[in-house]
Amino acid sequence: MKTIGLLGGMSWESSSEYYRLINQGINRKLGGHHSAKSIMVSVDFEEVKHYQHHGEWDKATGLMIEGAQQIERGGADFLLICTNTMHKMADDVQKAIDIPLIHIADATAKTIKEAGVTKIGLLGTAFTMEEEFYKGLLSSRHGLEVVVPDQEGRQLVHDIIYRELCLGKIVPASKMVYQQVIEKLIDKGCQGVILGCTEISLLIKQGDVAVPLFDTTVLHAEAAIAYALVDEAKKIG
Repeated sequence: MKTIGLLGGMSWESSSEYYRLINQGINRKLGGHHSAKSIMVSVDFEEVKHYQHHGEWDKATGLMIEGAQQIERGGADFLLICTNTMHKMADDVQKAIDIPLIHIADATAKTIKEAGVTKIGLLGTAFTMEEEFYKGLLSSRHGLEVVVPDQEGRQLVHDIIYRELCLGKIVPASKMVYQQVIEKLIDKGCQGVILGCTEISLLIKQGDVAVPLFDTTVLHAEAAIAYALVDEAKKIG
């Protein structure tokens, strides 16, 4: 079994989901008392949030590289950045380490395409919804048509993430807001919706909407499990 490197803390609420999902998934695959071999470096999200909202992406990149290198030195065989937004610097992080980085958008796109979906809605932070580092990759590398909410919808989604979900607050009224935003995406022809922030699945579940949801936290964790067990699968085969 390969050792999984987890760069987390953005926020710790979603990082704990990664840890749970990965360990449960490894146990389902191997049985007994098996659990994942993993190394996590968890950053102080207040520092990351400051860099994000003040446009200090160079400092945020330095922080991510430092954490990734610490994980590599600890003996991890590959890396996950346990957040969507900070994949903005995924290329820079990959260049700074010698172990592979499993990109959250690649893991998500694979499942979307397997489901036969070609037009997909995207929810996430304003950075993820408005910049090209994420939706551009989904379009250029995977051929998906990506639709984001209107300006008002993007602001609502972004604010709920930072003011509530990153703090572990689950507010029923906010679920209704997300449902309304998703309905508008469906009206634009979206066949499904990406929960493109690792905290959103704490609020919105599949039963809350009429189209398939693609939970990036779950899909990223599943990709990590599969990669960690490649050698095990060969032994079994």
